[in-house]
Amino acid sequence: MDSPVINYHIAEFLTSAPSIKQCPADNGCEVAFAGRSNAGKSSAINSLTRKGGLARTSKTPGRTQLINFFQLTEGKRLVDLPGYGYAKVPKAMKAEWDRHLAEYLQMRKSLAGLILLMDIRHPLQEYDQQMLNWAAQAGLPVHILLTKSDKLKRGPAESSRLKVEKLLRDMDPGCTLLSVQTFSSLKKQGLPELESLLSHWFSADFEHPTDSESE
Repeated sequence: MDSPVINYHIAEFLTSAPSIKQCPADNGCEVAFAGRSNAGKSSAINSLTRKGGLARTSKTPGRTQLINFFQLTEGKRLVDLPGYGYAKVPKAMKAEWDRHLAEYLQMRKSLAGLILLMDIRHPLQEYDQQMLNWAAQAGLPVHILLTKSDKLKRGPAESSRLKVEKLLRDMDPGCTLLSVQTFSSLKKQGLPELESLLSHWFSADFEHPTDSESE
């Protein structure tokens, strides 16, 4: 059955939270966007919602230090997680971000899936692997966006996607939790595929892999 179409253009800023304790009520359904500080996370959210200033973009990586929530419809939210892996952030702050990210990914019951963004030229770096491990521990579906695909010609871009896809198959042989696509916010490439996946995750008949286990 086809998933209901969601109009992402109506997204509005809801609130920001420094930790899971300050997050909105843990009900409904939300999808989180995560990635290294220079992976183009905010740009992807702005492209999806067709609102250039919805998620703050900055030329200074590491500027997003809060968990930012955007409301789509009642009970459906997009979440912009703090960027990670930026070297010029103090170690103590990095450790605190890591703790909040891990708590959010592993404890947030309304989280239906994670969009993990990686620069197509530098995929699956150490922090990306850490995010995949946290998601795996939570039984959380992850869809990887290989961003800035316009920086590569079609052949190298497809080669990078296939290489990542092979590694994901090794991690998830049944291909039930992990998937990948190429994406360009600048060229608006890959938006229909992303929208289709999100609508599936947001649909009422989508069952989180851990739902039946927790009953």
